[in-house]
Amino acid sequence: MKKRSTKKQMAGLALVKKVALKRTVTRNRKPAVLKYLAWKNVEAEVLNPLLERQLIVGEEVMLARILLRKGCIVPMHSHVNEQLSATLEGALKFWIDGKEIVVRAGEVLVIPPNMPHKAEALEDTVAIDTFHPPRSDWINKTDTYLRK
Repeated sequence: MKKRSTKKQMAGLALVKKVALKRTVTRNRKPAVLKYLAWKNVEAEVLNPLLERQLIVGEEVMLARILLRKGCIVPMHSHVNEQLSATLEGALKFWIDGKEIVVRAGEVLVIPPNMPHKAEALEDTVAIDTFHPPRSDWINKTDTYLRK
């Protein structure tokens, strides 16, 4: 037979506080913002004479349009972010995971988090890099390895 709750028990339930484990519920989170952008309207940041980039940052992902002139070297580095690097024009040679991989127009390289890699522009190149989560060093401009 099913036991029924008394009014006193029901009143006690109403007094129970709602709780959440730490860092599982965001308080005061800003509502997501819809963005509609054209690359021609996104400021280009000149990092060095051979490298420029444009950033579009969302809530949990970042898109970067990278413009590399022939001979540009992106030094060996790694980051906690997963990266998808899509070459739109030109070609990039990567040194990664003990391999040399050339990524040409129409090709994509998926780089896992924390995997060291280096790149060289074999010709003038336009690439789109996608990062999850967004790269705080790029947003905060503390990426000194690119600014030489």
